[in-house]
Amino acid sequence: MIEKLLTTVCGKGKEEPLIEEKKIKASVVLKKKNKLDVTDVWASILDRVHELFGKGVSFQLISALYSDPDNLKKGKLGKEAHLENWVSKFTSLNAENDASFDVSFNWDESVGLPGAFIVRNHHHSQFYLKSVTLHDVPGHGKVHFDCDSWIYPTHRYNYDRVFFSNKTYLPGDTPQPLQSYREEELVNLRGNGSGMLKEWDRVYDYAYYNDLGSPEKGKDNVNARPSLGGPEDYPYPRRARTGRKPNKKDPSTESRLFLLSLNTYVPRDEKFNHVKFSDFIGYALKSLGQVIIPEVKAVFDKTINEFDSFNDVLKLYEGGVKLPEGHKNKVNECVPLELIRELTRSDGERALNFPVPDVIAVDETAWRTDEEFGREMLAGVNPVIIRRLQEFPPTSNLDRQKYGDQDSTITREHVEKNMNGLTVDEAMENNKLFILDHHDALMTYLRRINTTTTKTYASRTILLLQDDGTLKPLAIELSLPHEDGDEHGAISEVFMPCDQGVEKHIWQLAKAYVAVNDSGYHQLISHWLNTHAVMEPFIIATNRQLSVLHPIYKLLKPHFRDTLHINALARQILINAGGVLERTVFPGRYAMEMSSAVYRDWNFTEHALPEDLIKRGVAVRDPNEPHGLRLLIGDYPFAVDGLEIWSAIESWVKEYCCVYYLTDDKVKEDTELQQWWKEVREEGHGDLKNELWWPKMETKADVIKSCTIIIWVASALHAAVNFGQYPYAGYLPNRPTVSRRFMPKPETREYEELEKNPDLALLKTITAQFQTLLGVSLIEILSRHSTDEIYLGQRDTPNWTSDNEALESFKRFSQTLIGIEKRIKDRNDNVTLRNRSGPVKVSYNLLFPNTSDISRVGGLTGKGIPNSISI
Repeated sequence: MIEKLLTTVCGKGKEEPLIEEKKIKASVVLKKKNKLDVTDVWASILDRVHELFGKGVSFQLISALYSDPDNLKKGKLGKEAHLENWVSKFTSLNAENDASFDVSFNWDESVGLPGAFIVRNHHHSQFYLKSVTLHDVPGHGKVHFDCDSWIYPTHRYNYDRVFFSNKTYLPGDTPQPLQSYREEELVNLRGNGSGMLKEWDRVYDYAYYNDLGSPEKGKDNVNARPSLGGPEDYPYPRRARTGRKPNKKDPSTESRLFLLSLNTYVPRDEKFNHVKFSDFIGYALKSLGQVIIPEVKAVFDKTINEFDSFNDVLKLYEGGVKLPEGHKNKVNECVPLELIRELTRSDGERALNFPVPDVIAVDETAWRTDEEFGREMLAGVNPVIIRRLQEFPPTSNLDRQKYGDQDSTITREHVEKNMNGLTVDEAMENNKLFILDHHDALMTYLRRINTTTTKTYASRTILLLQDDGTLKPLAIELSLPHEDGDEHGAISEVFMPCDQGVEKHIWQLAKAYVAVNDSGYHQLISHWLNTHAVMEPFIIATNRQLSVLHPIYKLLKPHFRDTLHINALARQILINAGGVLERTVFPGRYAMEMSSAVYRDWNFTEHALPEDLIKRGVAVRDPNEPHGLRLLIGDYPFAVDGLEIWSAIESWVKEYCCVYYLTDDKVKEDTELQQWWKEVREEGHGDLKNELWWPKMETKADVIKSCTIIIWVASALHAAVNFGQYPYAGYLPNRPTVSRRFMPKPETREYEELEKNPDLALLKTITAQFQTLLGVSLIEILSRHSTDEIYLGQRDTPNWTSDNEALESFKRFSQTLIGIEKRIKDRNDNVTLRNRSGPVKVSYNLLFPNTSDISRVGGLTGKGIPNSISI
């Protein structure tokens, strides 16, 4: 009787026992909305009010094992659970600190192993969801989710926010209950290709570089700039789309934000975190003071906007406001705000003055020596241009019908007198002649550039490799377009080393013109184009086509951190019309247009370090050498250290990829991988989509090669061409970015000045005072490591994957890099390797991995390979 009554009331008899639900405890780590270094208190209050009205944050587990036939066979959903104690739990006002909360999930066997979850934010404000960890899932133990994403209120999305556990699956191996969620997430990230994107949008899409000009400003279209990318005239990599409205005067140009606005769109998860952003603002404020104070002083100077002597230049690095070390350290300990800490650094820098650049820290004149001039081509900030001379005299690749005879006018008589008894033929046969050649890249734009305030040349520099491993400059050729027209060729003059008389000063000027060429090419091509710009399409395509569950996404993700944001800021204030780059680097308004011309010959595969060294003729294949290459300049710090880094990256990528791709067929069957690579070629680098050098992505070798190049460019190559900027170019006479007048001719006032006061003549020729201050301020910011830097061989979380084989491989990679650090230190201590520090006594540390450094100090360290292009 009782049993029947129970059956009637409860719907279950004795033979149908109730399914027992268990509680799964979860830890949620997040950061509340912040304003720079401080938690947004008002937003926090509003969120508490929402909690009191039942509008909290909910989580819902998704089964990786069981599908729901009533929900398109998607993974079965568990019951909603809510974040606990939001109102009663008070968290730190310091935005740097994480906040931890608990969630209790009701779990039963019909859900099984959770493979994902849905989060819904019913609060007023967004928060940053760092991670969720489920404890003691029956039969499975701990399940971890790395989230690292901003969660906006639900009304900002027309879809659910879904996060997956740290499992890794190729598309074909994804558990069926998770398959639809995986595909839908990628659809959401692609967007619909229309409309202006808002901060809460998570859309990754492509656009041309049509956002650099301001055609509505100025007369005669002085601020108009061509759209780069798409048209045959100006090929270029694509950038991230913002969807801003067209410019009213020129609809083909995208409208721009207010100049100093930092609110340009990139997906919110791609923006700097508060630590990085505070560092960035702190650096900028510090640099602003360093520009303003000398400019105010210059108003009362007899020569406004000019340095009167090298002592005037050195004053930029003297004085300032310096707190005692003990007091500064106490300030940093007591004040948790990153912005304040940065403005009161305790690493020896003085407030309101530029730090002393390494190049003059030991010897204020050693930069002027010929040995240092040659050494910086191997160990300076632009060590990727020098190549072996394989024909004499050097020839041009420019179209003769259009540009006439552009071949070099350097003769054997010019160089053999300084070749230590060698002839040109003997030196070439023994791989002893090298060239720094900026002639062709600059000549096609030189006529237009010289109509501005810039007055410069296209240069060729020939150097001899001596028995002690150093490079000896033999001759510099400076060329101008023919006054009767391009088709008449070049007008060239050759200069040779001299250590006495006015010829000594002319030789110093010739080296300065070469440095101007190299500085401009470095900033526009070696740095901006060949790292920042070419990487952006890979980042966009990765987020659009590779799921967070994909092994290649997990491999590449650390190497894309902050790049979209720094590139967007560059387009806003650096490379735009009238921006800092145009004001401080000699191509001026033609800078980006010139970089487009160079991109026409860009080749992804040649950015593999071994291929680059072989192409430039500075290395030959040799199976008996450690990396399969023999360097023809044995003491070439960038190449020596770089090959070790390259080899370590390649080994790590190979081990990792072989965990998931057991056969070449696995590569061909990977639908996400194939679509990713197709989109990189046809959309991201669409102007070069028909080039035959693109890897076909049909084999494991293709995957390994392509991923190794991407990681190398984003980490080591960028580090090599970026973080040495202030150490070498912070003292601008060493690497001037502009020349304002041509080489003085005999019997002129300028020539007479050169004879009487050569230092003043040099300073009047190179970058003016305001440009110097602006340029040095910029490269000081660019050369700093942020305090949240994550170096090669480090990850921001130890739980980035649950695959032990991948984790063990990564540990080996880290240990290999730490071993490289020791060998770099040993090489720097070897006095026989003269190019490791040179006359200026600056050790080569730009490819020192810094994997062993977990101090999070940052600053102008001159060493360390960050995982990504983040500044």
